[in-house]
Amino acid sequence: MSRFRPGLLPSLLVAALLPLLVGLGFWQLSRAEEKRLLLASYEVRRVAEPISIDELERSADPAYRRVTLHGHFDDRHSLLLDNRIHAGRVGVELLQPFYDQASGLWLLVNRGWLPWPDRRVPPAFDTPEGAQALRAWVYVPPGANFRLQADPSGGAWPRLVTAVDPRGLWKQLGRGGLPLELRLEPGPAAYVADWPVVAMSPEKHTGYAVQWFAMAAALGGLFIYLGVHNARGNSHGRQHESSHRPA
Repeated sequence: MSRFRPGLLPSLLVAALLPLLVGLGFWQLSRAEEKRLLLASYEVRRVAEPISIDELERSADPAYRRVTLHGHFDDRHSLLLDNRIHAGRVGVELLQPFYDQASGLWLLVNRGWLPWPDRRVPPAFDTPEGAQALRAWVYVPPGANFRLQADPSGGAWPRLVTAVDPRGLWKQLGRGGLPLELRLEPGPAAYVADWPVVAMSPEKHTGYAVQWFAMAAALGGLFIYLGVHNARGNSHGRQHESSHRPA
């Protein structure tokens, strides 16, 4: 112990920070693994054959399942999800109710991203008329149950919102519908529809984990250096005192 004297304050700091840094590193590794599993599940379901809305309604795990839609859009109750970034540009995502004739249910369909260069001017969009045959997939935010809050302000249509609760929308409109967001696959009815599945890739989580572990290693190395350096300083001080004592 005489060769290692880091001091009380550095010891307390290291005892508090080192477990935190290591814990954050392992947490990022677990997040990376979660994202890998999520992406693997997404890929499997995105190449599978689409199912009907009736089958989707009976599914216990609807996330990322492809579906076929046959019906028409409601252009009177459009929603514009605000503050959506695409390729570094700010815009909105256009969501519209869609009536599926086969199931008799309403669905909230996200038709994709629209630029909004001037907030003084409402985003321009159009709605396909008549019967539509579409393909879409169910979007569920990773790591959380799908539940978005309704915008309390309401207002005129199309309504600018930061999020929407499908259940509340169907209740407000007096319609029977599924509490899910369906994202259109690229096609004539879609705008920009190349959403990323996850906001952060597994590789980024792994990179953050490496950074946390590197910080932990640097802190541990500094602690060891400080302890050895202080011990040597004390040893040299004692030797200097003993050499100057009178015989």
